[in-house]
Amino acid sequence: MEVTVTSENFESLKNGAQPLVVDFWATWCGPCRMIAPVIAELAEAYDGKVTVAKCDVEECEDLAAEFGIRNIPTILFFKGGQVFDKLIGAQPKAKIEEKIQALL
Repeated sequence: MEVTVTSENFESLKNGAQPLVVDFWATWCGPCRMIAPVIAELAEAYDGKVTVAKCDVEECEDLAAEFGIRNIPTILFFKGGQVFDKLIGAQPKAKIEEKIQALL
């Protein structure tokens, strides 16, 4: 299940026991809406192994600025509390899954 990232819960998610995948998106972004079902599928597939989260850049401008998010969708992959990898733009499911596998 996807988790919604907020400025308040981000640190605990980032430093949690599981690797973290964050999809930075916005409601008005077409490519973001296009990959949303893929992100949901991956959240279900990796439930218990990886935390998959969504971060609305308009609600969490501070986080978007902190990580230099200039284009959306941007997916950041965290391991051990640090950015491990990232993808920018709408990507195929296989590419996103490949990055998730690398976290495990």
